[in-house]
Amino acid sequence: MVPATSEQPAEPEPLIPSTVDEVAGLRDRLDGEGRRLVFTNGCFDLLHAGHVRYLRQARALGDCLVVALNSDASVRVLKGPARPLQPELDRAEILGSLRAVDRVLVFDSERVTDLIRRIRPHLYAKGGDYTPETLHPDERRALDEAGSEIAILPLVGGRSTSSTLARLETAAAGGLTAPRRPRLGVLGSGKGSNFVALADAIAAGRLEAEIALVLSDQPDAGILERARRLGLPALHVPAGDHPRRFDPARQKEYADRLRAAGVDLVVLAGFMRVLKAPLLDAFPQRIINIHPSLLPAYKGLEAWRQALDDGVRETGCTVHLVNAEIDGGEVLAQARVPVLDGDTAESLHARIQQQEHSLLPETLGRYLCRLDELPPPPR
Repeated sequence: MVPATSEQPAEPEPLIPSTVDEVAGLRDRLDGEGRRLVFTNGCFDLLHAGHVRYLRQARALGDCLVVALNSDASVRVLKGPARPLQPELDRAEILGSLRAVDRVLVFDSERVTDLIRRIRPHLYAKGGDYTPETLHPDERRALDEAGSEIAILPLVGGRSTSSTLARLETAAAGGLTAPRRPRLGVLGSGKGSNFVALADAIAAGRLEAEIALVLSDQPDAGILERARRLGLPALHVPAGDHPRRFDPARQKEYADRLRAAGVDLVVLAGFMRVLKAPLLDAFPQRIINIHPSLLPAYKGLEAWRQALDDGVRETGCTVHLVNAEIDGGEVLAQARVPVLDGDTAESLHARIQQQEHSLLPETLGRYLCRLDELPPPPR
């Protein structure tokens, strides 16, 4: 038996994160011994069983596991101003206490590209919501240059930070789910007139929703300025070098940002990129577009000009679900617009837009009533 004393035990020292140079030196020592360093990264804002199992799997792939932890500043960029829930040194200490984790370092940027180049891990682990193709191009290039193996590890179903936070909110409300308006994520490439129509409908009480995030592939898009004037989170997120294609890794970034904002439904308001997986997979039956024609007629760019060139007497606009086919998803609603004698492409487009500004919020309001019937977006 240890004799009792009047002295209080000293407070344990906090964990001090490793530096990049220390980890790079560790990698070289392991390499010289024929052993492997495994590297992964993340926010790890609210540690749960899914994280723990993932880290155990990653550690089993080598002889040492190093976790790069997003700093508080970079978490705010990735997850929004309400995050992180815990400061970086606390998150580092919690991670460092796990048997599976050998070293933790904190980094400030959104990407781990520079860390990969400096550490040159033998293996890079990432969760199953990624594929090698959806890794950020700069990170993938750095991994190839370092000769790093890539391992995609399966996610643990039902375990996520967002689901944990939802349960905590329910518990805080005395077991009753507090009323919550559906959260919209709006994507646009231009002036954002349809975004303004949505914001006006919400402000007037005609649309029961809130705009959680506005994203644009164009740095100087008017939609970003209009959103910021309303005090809404608005970000330019590059979509790739090609003016129309949407790089898979960039689509993954868009999906991650929308999920982090707790978005229930995505609205394309003049977004000039073709959506594919993984963004479509992240929000099944939860992405809506408005197109300036009576679909299935005149798909693609400048549909009003196509209609005018064909000499039709009537065109309009369509709100539809988005799938892998360009302008090919289920039609939810349409509004008709006559083509008048003397119409120009500009005058016709202006009248179509007038119909869009009322059709989009009306249709969204009806569709939001169906959200509970839809499969929840993967988190």
